[in-house]
Amino acid sequence: MQPFSTRDDDDHDKLTSLAVVLPPAVAGFVVAAGCWTIFAVAGVHLRDALGLGSLKLGLLLAMPMAAGALLAVPAGIAAQKLGARRVMIACLLGLAVCMALLLVVESWAGYLLVAVGLGLAGGFYSAGFQFVTRHAAPRHMGLVLGIFGAGVMGAGFNYYLVPLILQAFSWTGVPLAYLVVLLLVVTLLMLLTDDSDSLGDPDVETGARQLLHRLENMRVWRLCLYFGVVAGSFFSLALWLPDFMSSRFLLTMGSGARLALWFVIPGALAQIAGGGMSDRYGAGRVVARSLAACLVALFVLSYPAMTLSIRGIESVIALELDLPLFLERLFIVLLGVALGCAMGSLQRMVIAENREAAGLAAGMLLFSACLVAFLLPVLFGAVIYWVGVGTAMFMILFLMLAGSLLLFALDNRRQERQALLHKGV
Repeated sequence: MQPFSTRDDDDHDKLTSLAVVLPPAVAGFVVAAGCWTIFAVAGVHLRDALGLGSLKLGLLLAMPMAAGALLAVPAGIAAQKLGARRVMIACLLGLAVCMALLLVVESWAGYLLVAVGLGLAGGFYSAGFQFVTRHAAPRHMGLVLGIFGAGVMGAGFNYYLVPLILQAFSWTGVPLAYLVVLLLVVTLLMLLTDDSDSLGDPDVETGARQLLHRLENMRVWRLCLYFGVVAGSFFSLALWLPDFMSSRFLLTMGSGARLALWFVIPGALAQIAGGGMSDRYGAGRVVARSLAACLVALFVLSYPAMTLSIRGIESVIALELDLPLFLERLFIVLLGVALGCAMGSLQRMVIAENREAAGLAAGMLLFSACLVAFLLPVLFGAVIYWVGVGTAMFMILFLMLAGSLLLFALDNRRQERQALLHKGV
């Protein structure tokens, strides 16, 4: 009975410490995600104020994502060596500097420089996973990681808060509000946590070579690829949907952005459900079913508005086929929830299998997601221009996720067979 008592005491201690350190970590990621995507919502204002063309505006929108991809892995390694808490605080302070610069810059080059600095939000993501993993018991790992990952809802809050601040005050009110909140979160993180909360195991090698050695297993890279496709699809749709909904249903950009919230917020929160169900039923099963639900939603959303001509006895009957707004919203919510569940489950699979190198593994996950999210909008625009169908991006995502589901199912089946053979030996 003693081992069970010891394990229960250890789990109780982890839950106690988690209740203290998780809220400021999640709050930090919510604010960091908001800063990360601030130009996606304020881009229209900056385009008019600076007279930007499509190329310059596109670079401004894409640069935070590209910088986040480049910073994610180094930040994960730094979290292993220096402590995740220090890296998290440094990233938030760096974002605060970026918000302060936004109060004074007036040129496109200045905004582009700030956009590079906003990539520090990706560094916070990598270090944050290392931070919360230390306090998570294995049987609750998926749930804890899902709660932290749900902080990406900060990107969704931008769709609602930034236009309100712009209307009530001016552009300078947006970075000023974020600056105040960032400093508040940094203060809470410093008061409620300690360096001992994030130090690695002293017996574990934290050099870059040793960390990379742990990730030589090709399965880790394949899981990161699946996560990149799923999370990249989520991020790219979050950026694309406001304009798509506005043009399809003849809405204002503000109304389109508010409709996009029905995709972002449920999808972000669904990571909690995906991680929790992975703890209970197994991550592989949750990922497969979530991707199947994605394909159902994408199949329906892919069909553009069309007119079907039926040759009757005396005349030709024209049948209009088009999803009404409420059904479009329903399937967009379903798609967001399914993508969120898949993200939470895949996070759990990668981090649980590489717990000692959690920071680096999280950096690899974010790198793959940012890379896909950086490339997909370009592909969306090119294919829509070439095909001339506004729903072509749903068709692209259907093909990508169908391929991911097939490869993941084969990979998961192979892993199960290997486990059975190993158990038999």
